[in-house]
Amino acid sequence: MSEVEQIEDRIKSLSPEELARLRAWFAEFDAQAWDRQIEADSKAGNLNHLIEKSLAEHKAGKSRPL
Repeated sequence: MSEVEQIEDRIKSLSPEELARLRAWFAEFDAQAWDRQIEADSKAGNLNHLIEKSLAEHKAGKSRPL
């Protein structure tokens, strides 16, 4: 049995309270990982094409105020 399968089995055995705690912990853990990835992509210039496309669409009048 793989480690992931073992974790899945353990999760299935959690009480509702423990499962709620795990969900909250994992949501925060996942959000932090996402933030680190976005920051790394930004520093590496991997998002520049999206910025350039957005600015071009705005200049072409394809945007509207929020």
